[in-house]
Amino acid sequence: MVIPIYDSDPLEKSRRAYVNWALIAVNVLVFLLQQSGSDNSDTLIIRNFALFPVALTGDTATGAVLPSWTTLVTYQFLHGGWEHIFFNMLFLFTFGDNIEDALGHVRYLVFYLLCGIAAGLLHALIAQDSNVPLVGASGAIAGVVAAYIMLRPCARITALMFGLIPLRLGSVWILGFWAAVQVYHVISDPSGDTAWWAHIGGLAAGAILITVMRPAGVILFECMRPGDALHISASPPTGGPGGAR
Repeated sequence: MVIPIYDSDPLEKSRRAYVNWALIAVNVLVFLLQQSGSDNSDTLIIRNFALFPVALTGDTATGAVLPSWTTLVTYQFLHGGWEHIFFNMLFLFTFGDNIEDALGHVRYLVFYLLCGIAAGLLHALIAQDSNVPLVGASGAIAGVVAAYIMLRPCARITALMFGLIPLRLGSVWILGFWAAVQVYHVISDPSGDTAWWAHIGGLAAGAILITVMRPAGVILFECMRPGDALHISASPPTGGPGGAR
């Protein structure tokens, strides 16, 4: 397990990641709504807005009030417990603002949702006969992680490796390890409780989409040149450090 604590990558274009904050707020509010009701109301929310692979393929109806394809979006805002939402929002808080800064507000929202949709589609494709609901922002956030690796491979990240060992390394090492863990689980535990294939779908979508959606002038795999550190220390960046507020 890799738990990000802080990233030192400054925002370059905007001081406010409005969309990222809004996504976190919506996720938290929906989760609190899930927790505030009875077990029956939470079950009703899951039945109507979680992604059921068998319903998506049209083989089984769940009695949901919305068409099954809409759950490719709605499932992204549901979570299965406090630990689930905490770690998802921690990743989104740490890395999402930098991707929004690079893409712009509207493109970032489209990017985020498309990554989540791709994650849900791959999960449904792999588990076509499953009637187990898929919930969580993990697939969309995996796309954010892939984009961060490709845009900011040398940004310094402070993280707890295995939840205990503090490390400060370039993002390509920290997040690359996280991505490798997802691939390992797909191979070693493909039928486990966690939807590992959704993570893989999000990672793949993020890598592809950041390549085609990035505005002109946004460079992939860019690292600071040797003299940049002195320049930054002499002239403070225009934005605060990503993920540290």
